[in-house]
Amino acid sequence: MKVCALQWDLAYKDVSKNKRKITEMIETAVMRNKPDVFVLPEMWNVSFFPDNLEETADKDGEETKAFLSSLANKHQVNIVGGSAAVQSEGKYYNSSYSFNREGDLVHTYNKVHLFSPSNEHEKFTAGNELGILELDGVKVGVATCYDLRFTEWIRKMALEDIQVLFVPAAWPHPRVAVWETLLRARAIENQFFVVGVNSSGTTDKLNFCGHSTIYDPLGERLTSAREEEKLLWADLDTKSIVKVRRDMPVYKDRRPELY
Repeated sequence: MKVCALQWDLAYKDVSKNKRKITEMIETAVMRNKPDVFVLPEMWNVSFFPDNLEETADKDGEETKAFLSSLANKHQVNIVGGSAAVQSEGKYYNSSYSFNREGDLVHTYNKVHLFSPSNEHEKFTAGNELGILELDGVKVGVATCYDLRFTEWIRKMALEDIQVLFVPAAWPHPRVAVWETLLRARAIENQFFVVGVNSSGTTDKLNFCGHSTIYDPLGERLTSAREEEKLLWADLDTKSIVKVRRDMPVYKDRRPELY
């Protein structure tokens, strides 16, 4: 599975500008070396997160879904759509939409763990379901930003035998070391690929640290960025997971009756 992650300085509250940037970056990547899967950062439509959600959040996600579906179908690629601020039935959600090569919506994940230090829980409604889907026959998972800190939640997906975990994020300074450490730890302890996709740049309140990174099941860094605009590429050999788990059989040696 050839993956391309998109990192850039999101335009705060400017959906149109962010859509133009995504279109430009995807077209560049398709011409350069067409990937199987594109991955976007968290809250890519408005950045994390404006106070005027009643004006900026996407009603029922319709604009977001139409835009990403069109790109997926046009370029015949899968898209893990990071997440977007969405309004539905009077509530706000941090929603991730994933699309197959035909542009069909194949999964919706609403962020489960809302970031209370930024009062995300006061604005948004938390989801309650795992972010598990299949792309090109590969079982993958989606966890959004703060979800990464909750090892039980990630292990729950691992026990469903996902091969790749996508982590769209809006992770700020000064916690870049925590971001990189948690991504690597989740890869090592669960023995799967982890694709962390962060934004960079600033809003009126936050300064995002970038450092999008892709790790293999041994915790080896396959590619990474600093804070620059960048397309990150990695070819994920999911068959290698079998050998990793055979050589270090942590799943077989678990004692779930004790914990």
